Order: sequence, then structure tokens, then C-alpha cells
Amino acid sequence: MEKILNGIWKYRYGIPEQHTPLLYREKAISHEQLQQLHCGGTAPFSDEQVIAKETARGITVELPLKSEEHIYGFGLQLHRVDHTGRKKVLRVNSDPVADTGDSHAPVPFYVSTAGYGVYVDTSRYATFYCGTNLRKGDSEHKRLDNKEVGTSEIELYGYQVSEGDRTVVIDIPAARGIDIYFFEGPDLTAAVQRYNLFSGGGCLPPLWGLGMWYRAYSAAKKEDVTRLAHTFRNDQIPVDVFGFEPGWQSRAYSCSFVWDDNRFPDHEAMLGELYDLNYRVNLWEHLFVHPSSPIYEGLKEVSGNYEVWEGLVPDLAVPEAKEVFSGHHLKEFAAKGISGFKLDECDSSDFVHSSWSFPDITEFPSGMDGEQMHNQLGTLYQSAILAPYEELGVRTLSQVRSSGALASPFPFVLYSDLYDHKVFIRGVVNCGFSGLLWSPEVRQAESAEDLIRRIQTTVFSPMALLNCWRIPNPPWMQVDREKNINGEFLDNCEQLRDTCRSLFEIRMSLIPYLYTAYARYHYEGRPPFRALVMDYPNDPNVYEIDDAYMMGDYMLVAPMVEGETERSVYLPDGIWHCFWTNETYAGGQHYSVSPGLERIPVFMKDGTLLPLAQPLQHVADDAVFEISFRSFGDNANACTLYEDDGKTYDFREGSYNWVQVTALSEDSYDITRTGNYTGQRYKFNW
Repeated sequence: MEKILNGIWKYRYGIPEQHTPLLYREKAISHEQLQQLHCGGTAPFSDEQVIAKETARGITVELPLKSEEHIYGFGLQLHRVDHTGRKKVLRVNSDPVADTGDSHAPVPFYVSTAGYGVYVDTSRYATFYCGTNLRKGDSEHKRLDNKEVGTSEIELYGYQVSEGDRTVVIDIPAARGIDIYFFEGPDLTAAVQRYNLFSGGGCLPPLWGLGMWYRAYSAAKKEDVTRLAHTFRNDQIPVDVFGFEPGWQSRAYSCSFVWDDNRFPDHEAMLGELYDLNYRVNLWEHLFVHPSSPIYEGLKEVSGNYEVWEGLVPDLAVPEAKEVFSGHHLKEFAAKGISGFKLDECDSSDFVHSSWSFPDITEFPSGMDGEQMHNQLGTLYQSAILAPYEELGVRTLSQVRSSGALASPFPFVLYSDLYDHKVFIRGVVNCGFSGLLWSPEVRQAESAEDLIRRIQTTVFSPMALLNCWRIPNPPWMQVDREKNINGEFLDNCEQLRDTCRSLFEIRMSLIPYLYTAYARYHYEGRPPFRALVMDYPNDPNVYEIDDAYMMGDYMLVAPMVEGETERSVYLPDGIWHCFWTNETYAGGQHYSVSPGLERIPVFMKDGTLLPLAQPLQHVADDAVFEISFRSFGDNANACTLYEDDGKTYDFREGSYNWVQVTALSEDSYDITRTGNYTGQRYKFNW
């Protein structure tokens, strides 16, 4: 066990594989920020407690697990929050229909309520047995147990491991050695912070990325796009990002990465019109390269030996492949004003549709096999798309279907085709354990009520996105797909539009608060969205809560789904206030709440001075947020905001401020800016 950084230890057994996530990490460790975290200086485990051995399968590792510990993490897990007593196979899978560990973004990292984290540096389909089995002989003390044999179904088949200390068993196939990293707490959140800072810190998106997103109909043509764009502005619907789905390309499955001149003649003029309307433009794509693409020949010799959708699979671990792929995106898109991309279908869809991805036996020029590439592809893809924006010196926020270990610096938000609203909410709860972001995007709705409930969730999430790729008209006009396509609109569509607009405006008002939460993610590793157990690890009542989460440091969000007129919300210890009414609630209790259709339960910590911006229609490069304040509790007299130019990487050179706001009276505040940013993004009103 070797201490390598403040609160971080490394354990090596055997000779690790050549291709691991750490090998491909491009972002430097946040050394200065790690040094600022308090630690006790003791590794979570001693050498004697870590049992590793080589078997015919690969490497097996055993780690202690106390009876009172609960385990979280393993990447984007959509079916469970608390993994204690479960088996998790960390395999990339676009359709994780069961609680097996399959995920769009599997991460071999877990944290414990005992206040430590464990990262296993492997790109293999590793299996974690989280206290599922006892070792031989551990139950011999029960030899004199005279308990009668049960005959009911639950007695026969409801076996659980007895109370007592257990182990976490890790199975890493094919490997002949492994590096394991241990992260000290002292609590669960601090262990996650260390992991994120070890990864390079959390991403800091551009300010516009925290606004509203709208993805248009996949079959849209130029005139459809401009009609929608003008409609939003004329109806004063706040939208920052306008997204194009597959139809913008001349070939989409596989991709040409070239505009379709038939559907979008003079596409540069169309883009200019969108830019003039202050939209950011995001383009859908996937990695697989069609033979008609101008980058095909340059990638042929540096691609895997199997095709997908009759297209190449470029090996982005090879510098030459990344240079060709990134260079095309720089020259043809980023340099021409495209603000980001939606990176689809890099999440191994071959479990359901065998032709949708490459097999595990695929050989890549880098030396990786298909199994390793599946687990590495999402982060390699993000790196290749991020490179043009870093070269231009402008930030992006984009989407991706797959991610993995050490991904917190990447400004990409995960999404899915799964439509279950409750699963989408669970994704928000889980993403913070593993350095990931997740969008519960609005893809479809069964009714007006369902649409409102889904929009409410996405407004209080990492990315506020409506993905309307299946319908030509906004969903508030008609939620039924066929009627929407036929132009048959709801009788109350204007009323529904106004409700949606008000929800969009809530999101816009929260941008300064959210931006500050993301700044803490970048500088401190503290996730902007996280499960309640991260803030309250000593409260057993929150251990399995998968339908409520913290948004920033002061806001608890408890979404509702279609059909619910009330729901139970558990408020942890302390005093809480309703975001909407300021009504006071004592913590440590469950409450049944009925907020009505136009609201969901949102609670603020006592003592919060919440900055709320006057909603903008869009976040321009020179936008200034006019901010007023709402107080929650008698001692709500101070708040801190993060401020920089909101678009470049100048913050890396120290060009940013921390703005301290202190209430002196009901109508008087003291404003103190500390830092080197000379501009002002916030104007304060009181």
C-alpha cells in the first residue's frame, strides 16, 4: 500500500494490463485542490486486509466489508441506489433492463458509508460481489442452531447473508495484475471528491449550457428548423440550444459527417440565421464512419477489424485516428460555430441488436480488444470531440450515450432511450457517486400531465433538455405523436404552453445558483447533483432513497410522475423550507405533500439566501444576470456566487471571482468580489 497523494493510496498486485482508464486519462490531477481536503492520513485498509491472487480466470481481490456499511457507485446504475448485498457486472449495455450492473456508463469505483472509496483501474467487465457470500467455514458457529426448517416460500427462498462482517469480492477477467486506488474520507462525500479531483476535477460548462435545450424533429428540413426557431423567440419560450437529429447528415447509419444538401441547402445561411437569433447549435452523430465520409480513407488503417452499420470503428486510442477525427470536427463544425455534439450509440447496443456494435473479439490497432474498447469508447469519444473546443479556447456542453472511469472533467451529459420516468429520476440520484452527469430528458409523454411532470424533473436536473426528435411541433401543442405530425393540436395548447414557459423560466432563474454548484464540482470535486446519502451518510433513512436528491448545497428536489397527486418526502435532519411557499418543516421526518400539478416538492435548507436571476430568453456571451434574493429562515444572510466570463478557459489562468453577498438589512446587501476576473456577470437588485 503506497500513499501517492493526500488521502489517496495505491495498491498493486502482479503486472497490470497495458490498457486501462488511467493510461488514457488526459486531464491532470487537481493536486492543489486535493491538498486542501482534510484527511487523517490512514489508508482505508492495510496490506494484510487486501487479499489478491491470480486465478485461471484472471485476478481476484477481496476487501473487508463491515456489517453496518452500505455501498454506492459503480457508474450510472438505473435500477438501484444501494448495492449492498448485490452482484454487479460492469459491462457497457445500452439496454440495462435488470439490476445486474449493466450500464451506459459502468465505473469500477464504489464508496461506502464508512467513509472511503475504491477504484479498480481496469477496462474489463469486472464483477463486484458486494457482500453476497460468506467464505467457507464462516457459518460453522451455527452448527448448534436448532431453528426449525421453514416451509413457506419466503423461508425457503428468501435467504440473506447473516449479520456480521463480510467481504467485497472483485473478479477481473483476463488480467494478470491490477492497480487499486483507495480514497480516504472522512465521509462518503469527501471520498467522492478525492476521486473526482484525482480524475482532474469536475467539468465547468459554459453558462449557456445550463439554459434550456430543444432537439428538433429528426425529419425536419431547413424551413421546419427556422419556423421552430422563430416560434420560440416570438412566443418568448426560453431556449439556448437548438439540436439537430440524424437527418442533418447525408448518411447517418453509419455517418458521413457531411451536411445533407437536399434537406439543408445552403446550411451555412441557415446556421447564420440561428446564430443571429442567439441559438447555440448541437449536432447528432455517432462514431461509425461511412465509406462516403471524407475522413474514411484517413481512418481505415487505424480502425478495428469489424464494421458497424457498414462503417469503420476508428481506434481513438491511436493518436493518428484522434487527429483525423478531431481535425474534421474542428475545421467543418466547431470553427464554424457549432457549439457541441450529441454522441449517440457508443454504448454497445449489441446485447439487443447484434449488428448495432462491434463484438468483444474485435481487434484494434492500439492493442485493445473489443471488451476493453467497449468500456473505454465513451471517454475516448468525449476526448476526441472536446479537443477542437479546447483548441479554439471555448467551452462546450454536449451529450454522450456512454462514459466510464475518471470522466468527471468531460463536459458531457449522459442520456438514454429508456422512457420510464422513475428510472430517469434514479439516474439523477446515482450519477453523483461516480463523476458523471445524467439528463432525464423529455423524450415522449402520454398526456399533458406526463409532459409537465417530465419537464419539472428535467428543469431541476444537470441538463434541461426536451428531445422532440419524434414530433415536428412542440409537445405542448400536442403530446400524441400521430396527431402532432398531422397538425391536430390540443384545445388547451396555449395554456399548456404557458405552463411550460413558466417552468423554463424557473430553470433560467436558477442558472447563477447552478453555475456556482458546477464551479464547486470543478474546484472541489463536489457533485452538483447527488443522492441524499452523500450529504447525510449517518442517517439510515436516506440509504435507499432513489427518488429525491440534492441540487447544489441547499436545495432538495423530490420529483413526481404522472398519476401522482401526492407523494412522501423524507427531509433529513435540520430545518427545511418549501421553495414555493417558504413554509417551515422539521427534519428527520417523512411528509406527505400535495403541491398540485404545476409544482413538485422542492425544499431549501434553513439559512439559505437563494440568488434568483430575472429569466433570460437565452444566455448571450455578454449576458448579465439581474439577481434578487429569497431568504429561507431567520439566519439567511449570506451566499456565495461564482463568476467568470462563462465561455472561455480563462478561469484556468485564475480569471474568476467568488462573490460574497451579505444581507445588512431587508433592503441592503454588501457585495465583495474576490478574484481576478475584471468583468461583472451579476447585477444585484434589492
